[in-house]
Amino acid sequence: MSENAVIVDVQGVDVELAGQRVLTNVNFHIDAGEFTGLIGSNGAGKTTLLRMMLGLISPSRGEVSWPGDARDLRRVGYVPQKVVLDVDVPLRVRDFVALGDDGHRYGLHRRTRQTWERVEEMLDAVEASELGERRIGALSGGELQRVLLAHALVSRPELLLLDEPLANLDPGATSDIVQLLARVRDRQHVAILLSAHEINSLLGVMDRVIYIANAHVASGPTDDVVRPDVLSQLYGHHVDVIRVHGRVLVITGDVSTGPVAEHPDLVVE
Repeated sequence: MSENAVIVDVQGVDVELAGQRVLTNVNFHIDAGEFTGLIGSNGAGKTTLLRMMLGLISPSRGEVSWPGDARDLRRVGYVPQKVVLDVDVPLRVRDFVALGDDGHRYGLHRRTRQTWERVEEMLDAVEASELGERRIGALSGGELQRVLLAHALVSRPELLLLDEPLANLDPGATSDIVQLLARVRDRQHVAILLSAHEINSLLGVMDRVIYIANAHVASGPTDDVVRPDVLSQLYGHHVDVIRVHGRVLVITGDVSTGPVAEHPDLVVE
């Protein structure tokens, strides 16, 4: 697949849940090899959008098309927002990652040398080779994110969907994961769609942004989307966008100057 080939195309999608419109007339596409940020506040509909792309939720209008062969979800790697693991579960990291390759099969089966080679390759790709013999339930937050990435990558997907992987990480771990993802994108030739509630940690790696608010989205290159006129139309009221020292402050309501001065990377909803 060429670098500019479209992996997924979302056209005119509406989604309703429990009789409430969650997404309205959503349009965007993701190209091969792109790093796309899905940005929005908590409850804006980011997880719903990802679940709709995975086919877990049906749109009430519009369609999600996967050009080329008929859609095969093995083309898509997915890391959910919350993964709860028992600290006592007797499962090695290597075995957990291998489930990303053959966990869909029923019954007992012997894993091939090829599977184990892919497991080691992906642990190395996410810089977690030293974790292979650790119990999956004993990992730190940052270590677990690396292992979840390896689990999602082991089937060699064309697109990686990540639901809030930076939540609950400290700034150092956040920066490490973002830079790691950029390297994974380049070395594994996989497109990435990562949801987050703030944009600044992704500014240096994103090719495109999908900004979601008020059940609508705006998508395109970051500088074309994160602008007062575009975001004001998206939110339905005036929005200010302030750029300070390479960071972006999006102000969508009345705030005092104190928090802005203290937190120049704050997205104020």
